[in-house]
Order: sequence, then C-alpha cells, then structure tokens
Amino acid sequence: MTIIGIAGGTGSGKTTVVRKIVNALPPHHVAVVPLDSYYNDTSHMTEEERHAINFDHPSAFDWDLLNKQLNMLRRGEAIEQPTYSYILCNRLKETVHVEPKPVIIIEGIMTLFDKQLRDLMDLKIFVDTDSDERLIRNITRDVVERGRTVDMVLERYRNVLKPMHEQFIEPTKKYADLIIPQGGENVKGISILCKYIEGIVPAVVEPDVE
Repeated sequence: MTIIGIAGGTGSGKTTVVRKIVNALPPHHVAVVPLDSYYNDTSHMTEEERHAINFDHPSAFDWDLLNKQLNMLRRGEAIEQPTYSYILCNRLKETVHVEPKPVIIIEGIMTLFDKQLRDLMDLKIFVDTDSDERLIRNITRDVVERGRTVDMVLERYRNVLKPMHEQFIEPTKKYADLIIPQGGENVKGISILCKYIEGIVPAVVEPDVE
C-alpha cells in the first residue's frame, strides 16, 4: 500500500490534483480519505458553540481517530469513515465504508501538520496557490455550497483563514516531498506527479496476466 498526503490552503486546488491522480491510476485502486471528514464530534455542544468553532485550527480535528483508521487500512482492514456537515457544524450519523486499496490519498488543509500522520505517508505533497486566487475560490464555494454571503466570507478570511494559514498551513510546506505551484492549473506539474506515482506503485499499473 502507498499512502499519499496532499495538503495546501483552502481553495488551493487540492481536490483537482487528487482527481487527476485518481484518473491516472487504474479504476478502483485508489481510496481518498478527506481530512474534513475528521472534524471533532461536537454533539455535546450547543448550536451557538458549534458555529463558533475555528475549523482552520489543528484542535478542530480528531487526529487520534484519523491515525487509528489509517493504520487499520494499512493492516488491510476496512473502516467506517465519519462524515461531516458544514451546515450543522457536526458529524452526521452516516459513515462511509472504505476498503483498503493499493493507494490511499489523504487530502486536506492540514494533512502534513500531524507528525504521526506524516510518518505513515510514502509521499507528501503541498499544493501552493496564490492567496488572491484562493480567496476568489473560497468566495465562490462558500456562497454557493455553504450558504454564506460575500461579506461573511471576507470577514472570515481576514479574521480566521489568513492568520491560520500563515500560522499552521504554510509552515507545513517544509515537510513536502513535492510542491505543486498554481494548484490544479499546473498541468505539467500534475502530469509529472502522476507519472511518479505510477512509478512508485508498479504493482497497481501493471495489467493482470490471465
């Protein structure tokens, strides 16, 4: 099994990079584990308390559960991945059944923050995109998908996203084996990355012999 960690600021294009890696490998050989699924269970909090959570701080994540489930996948055991609602600011009752695959991709803003998690990775990637472009993508996403106004997004960017990025996300770039500038728009960089991944998981890309 090859475990790949993909980190980068919110709106950097991580999802696009992940999708292109998945498409470059044979079908059903990759499992994607989003870091966003591992936000802490906040069932014990009031609605007001949940909405006050700083989701861009390392303390918002359940690192113990993520490391536990990733180790289970490495041992060949299936997991029940939690799911999270940004609208409710809490986990949902539903889980996602994830089977062990030859390639496991962990994707999220702080994927490279936790040392225990980093130590499980065979390849660490940081998707690096200009802050202005990330802001534009955040506005587009949050207004359409999360019911926020432009003013809400801008206020959150100034007070939370920007300082948290500078304090906790940008510094993890030093742990990356590869940095992909311009995010999903870097066609050549992603192509080289996909070829490299094919090379480190030869058992995946070789055709079956009858």
